[in-house]
Amino acid sequence: MDIQSLRAEIKDYTEGALLPFWIQRTVDKQLGGYITHFNEFGEDAGDDEKSLIAMTRSVFTYSQAYRHGFGGEVMKEMATHGVRFLLDKMWDTEHGGFYWMVNRAGEATNKQKIGYGHSFAVYSLCEYTLAMGDPVGLEYAEKVFDLLQKYAVDTHHGGYWEFFAADWSLMGPGAPGGDRKTLDVHMHLMEAFTTLYEASGKEIHRRKLKESIDILIYKIMDPKTGTGIPQFWADWSVAPQIKFDIVWGWDRFQEGGQKASAVDNTSYGHNSEFGWLLLHALKVGKIDAAPYLDTIKKAFYHSMENGIDWEYGGVYVEGSHSGGPTDVEKEFWQQAEMLIGMLDAYLVTKDPQFLKAYEQVHRFVFDKMINRNTGEWWPLMTREGEPIWRHMAHNWKINYHNVRSMILSYEKLGEINLNL
Repeated sequence: MDIQSLRAEIKDYTEGALLPFWIQRTVDKQLGGYITHFNEFGEDAGDDEKSLIAMTRSVFTYSQAYRHGFGGEVMKEMATHGVRFLLDKMWDTEHGGFYWMVNRAGEATNKQKIGYGHSFAVYSLCEYTLAMGDPVGLEYAEKVFDLLQKYAVDTHHGGYWEFFAADWSLMGPGAPGGDRKTLDVHMHLMEAFTTLYEASGKEIHRRKLKESIDILIYKIMDPKTGTGIPQFWADWSVAPQIKFDIVWGWDRFQEGGQKASAVDNTSYGHNSEFGWLLLHALKVGKIDAAPYLDTIKKAFYHSMENGIDWEYGGVYVEGSHSGGPTDVEKEFWQQAEMLIGMLDAYLVTKDPQFLKAYEQVHRFVFDKMINRNTGEWWPLMTREGEPIWRHMAHNWKINYHNVRSMILSYEKLGEINLNL
């Protein structure tokens, strides 16, 4: 494994193709914020919407790139441009929090308050402050944190509810999502509270970070396998995984709103992402890692042993907690998170099999998943690497996963190289 050539490949591609894709087309100079819907040719797809998830993730991307020395001064300008739109157009001055969806002009089209979106508001605004030194990001991140503690915490069973109406009243049961707790929102709240504590240094933020870690470890991750369980009832008993009104990716599954295996399914990419995010959280929070390492290692090994496609490369979408894959397609974000996770897994265990797993995913991404005509990644591919979905970007398929993956893989490969 030639680490130096892998790093050079990452750096050249990220600076020469991936970031330029966004630099050239995403800033909406007329209406503010970002244009985030592009077809397979990189052309504006024309959708009249700007989502909280796409705006915040984009702010994170440009802030992180600037903070880590990628992309140059234009990253600073692009991040600041996005923050201005978030605060001017998407902040609800009546009830607090951010609208879920606005049109291109910034007029609210869905005023719901979604915990998942607010986790990324905290994450991105803190990254912006850390990168730029502008205190307004942390100011609004703390406002969101306070709203989540007031409205989203389940004070009886612990953890966070996720789906709210405009006034922060909890949504109803079933598809509106008001009766379930999810792995997704708790993992991303851990991610958000990590960066919040890094930016603020406040003990309350560290305490809530530690609490979110313990919820993940003791309530959400399967203790035998270290794998993530997607959905729960209020009391943390496992709930069948259903399709929420606000969600993505379900058009690959059967009609009826529930997966074929609604209980026994776990995402390899999520488990790898959980592992590396938790390691980062423990480091930033100065929390003793020893009580958590067993679960982290289980998550990494399960992802590698069951999720890596050793024949065609890349990582499968998902499978059983106890065994192999049930969905062998290749989705963009799982590849991105597996790259970071496999490098962290090696750093923790020194097992060379994780470096081999990293290389399998790296080669699949660079040889198959990157659309060389645009520089962005295909969203979903067959096991062999033929595109199934062909758009380059929309609300959910944005730059956050792959740019972050390139930056952190570049840095972690450098760390590994120093220790070899």
